[in-house]
Amino acid sequence: MVMCSSLSLKVQRNRFRFSEICQLYCRAPNATDGVYVTGSINSGRNVSESVSSPVYFNCTKHVRTYKLSAPGLSDKKREVRVRFAPSPTGFLHLGGLRTALYNFLFAKQQGGTFILRLEDTDQSRLIPGAAQNIQHMLEWAGIPPDESVCSGGQYGPYVQSQRLHMYSAAATSLLESGHAYHCFCTSQRLELLKRDALRSGQTPRYDNRCRQLKTNQVQEKLAAGVPHVIRFRLSSSSEPFEDMVFGWTRHEVAEVEGDPVIIKADGFPTYHLASVVDDTHMRVSHVLRGSEWLISTCKHLQLYRALDETPPTYAHLPLLLNRDGSKLSKRQGDIYIQHFKQQGLLPEALLDIITHCGSGFNSNRLGRRLDDLIEEFNVSKITTHSALLDLDKLPEFNRIHLQRRIEDEGFCCHLVDELKNHITQTYGSLIQDPIVLEPTYIQRVLHLRKGHITSLKELVSPMYSYLWLRPSVSWQQLEEMSSEVQDITALTIQVVQGCGNQYTAEFLTAQLKLIAKKLKKTKYSSVMKILRLALTGEQQGPSVSEVMISLGEQEVCFRLQRILKH
Repeated sequence: MVMCSSLSLKVQRNRFRFSEICQLYCRAPNATDGVYVTGSINSGRNVSESVSSPVYFNCTKHVRTYKLSAPGLSDKKREVRVRFAPSPTGFLHLGGLRTALYNFLFAKQQGGTFILRLEDTDQSRLIPGAAQNIQHMLEWAGIPPDESVCSGGQYGPYVQSQRLHMYSAAATSLLESGHAYHCFCTSQRLELLKRDALRSGQTPRYDNRCRQLKTNQVQEKLAAGVPHVIRFRLSSSSEPFEDMVFGWTRHEVAEVEGDPVIIKADGFPTYHLASVVDDTHMRVSHVLRGSEWLISTCKHLQLYRALDETPPTYAHLPLLLNRDGSKLSKRQGDIYIQHFKQQGLLPEALLDIITHCGSGFNSNRLGRRLDDLIEEFNVSKITTHSALLDLDKLPEFNRIHLQRRIEDEGFCCHLVDELKNHITQTYGSLIQDPIVLEPTYIQRVLHLRKGHITSLKELVSPMYSYLWLRPSVSWQQLEEMSSEVQDITALTIQVVQGCGNQYTAEFLTAQLKLIAKKLKKTKYSSVMKILRLALTGEQQGPSVSEVMISLGEQEVCFRLQRILKH
């Protein structure tokens, strides 16, 4: 039996979790057919009943705490609705993509809904095009929202600046119930408070001065048009809540900060009020967001209680950091998703690496696609440790996923078109043979180089220019390598012309070794160097037999015959 001032419980079956305020954790030594609960509820009258399912008590002190500490225990399963709510003050970056991805995975695994909501209440910091970029990059990554500005939905608008009337109504309700008040403190006074606190070695905080204003004083100032904000009256104590990642948590926010502003002087809400109102209106069931918001959650729960609304279940995700533990900075241009897209990185490679470096999955292996991530996602596996991202490994992730795309007939057709665009943009009028732009030729190149290249753009780098342009190689360059260049060239042409259906890398390698044996002064390794230079203009690169397969019989003969006509 555990006692508290307003309620006593006796549990005789199973483990029954209640309020951490009461620190009530009971297990009966002997199982029975039911849970017997006795208690003094509200008025003090004794209640005794036998139940086989969780009970919600009408205890004014603990009912909300119990609901928060035991999410998901109601008989009716709550529809899963999650949201990604970025601020369009910048383009989508890796940290934002990871948060969006975890929300998407949770929703799809639970058969729920993924919402994109744009939090644009800080009008002074909005970046033109950022809202569109966020939507487009989510679509490019393969995780499009089910509800958004573009997709629509029955709980819009999905832009906060279009929902000001809702925040105003909520603020009015809080004012009327005494949970909020008008604050007329000037920016100069607030700055002085901050300086005094810093001078004393204390954390700056508002002193809640305007809490003490009487009704007639407030009305006079409002009538006079004195600029003001609306602040939420923090409770002296915060209730604990159970986070899906961090477990039981409580932060006594009133001890470390003053009453927060919920409506700014320009009439726009702050994040605290807007997110609570929006999550309520949009029927959000679970909030998966960055751990930087963990401390603010107790503040948000107080807002839910003051508005008499049911809060969602929270899961705060650990931060995504650089390999050395430093923060991902938005000033690093290479953390924006648009940058990776322009560099030719595949979306599945990005999703793979940002999940591989962290936690939250039943396995941790390279090469997972979106379907794999949905299947293996497990929110209970998310740890509180920050995820360290090593972008130096990204090319390897991209190599794996590019190889898979090449091997997929449907994807490969798109890759052919994309590579063709890269070829024409890079070389354009320099191309001598139009056959290099034909799909069959490009597809052959892709299949020969799969597993070796880390991006499509690599194939239009100088190293692979021989695939699209005929190299300029002089007879003198080749003759410096061997006096038997003419014999090597002529014999190789004979081999190629006589291959027929045997034109394979294995057959060519064997025949080139036979050519070397016929020569008096040139070793096999030198034969390879001469042929590579003649065919590609480079001294290093893929094997000669692979180069010959890539170019095809006619082009190999054309390039070698051009050498003979020196």
